Amino acid sequence: MEPQIYSTYILLGTMAIMSFIGFNNRDFMEKYLFSPYLVKHEKEYYRFITHAFLHGDFGHLFFNGITLYYFGRYFEFYLYNFYGPLTGEIIFWAFILASMFASSSISYFRHKDNPNYRSLGLSGVTSAILFAMIMLDPGMKIGFMFIPIPISAWIFGLIYLAFEIYSDRNRKTNIAHDAHISGAVFGIIFILITNIEQVIFAFQNLL
Repeated sequence: MEPQIYSTYILLGTMAIMSFIGFNNRDFMEKYLFSPYLVKHEKEYYRFITHAFLHGDFGHLFFNGITLYYFGRYFEFYLYNFYGPLTGEIIFWAFILASMFASSSISYFRHKDNPNYRSLGLSGVTSAILFAMIMLDPGMKIGFMFIPIPISAWIFGLIYLAFEIYSDRNRKTNIAHDAHISGAVFGIIFILITNIEQVIFAFQNLL
């Protein structure tokens, strides 16, 4: 019998509810989005977590939601099977919360004295989940709207990181590419620390 997947849906539901409230209530969004300046100077540490549940528009929400739906369930399923029901769910939530802090770390240190910087969204967390799964299953096929033919996960991961690093160094939009990079690195490190044997086995099978 397949394990029950609950936490991913809880995360999706919370993200959708908070985002919809934020779409219609600017004060709500301002109170909970990520402001490194306010974190440092006003000690509003909760923003490391709450900003992840907010999104700028429906497109932003949809893209993060669909990524979380597919890879979050896959990751939760893996942890459930590997650690057991209770421990697997605890580790899943610990991973999610830790990735919220980790994916915002570069942005925090870059902008902690900039009162005008703002960011929001679950992109850093979804990057962490995505790269955790790439490490565990590098041969799985990944396809998105801009990739008509699914490609191996490890190839997608290299393209993704190269694109994010390039975009971060040649910033032309307000997208927090550094959060995507930080999240990806966190996901890789987490799996290497906790599941190195499975990573070695997966890459041996790939080769």
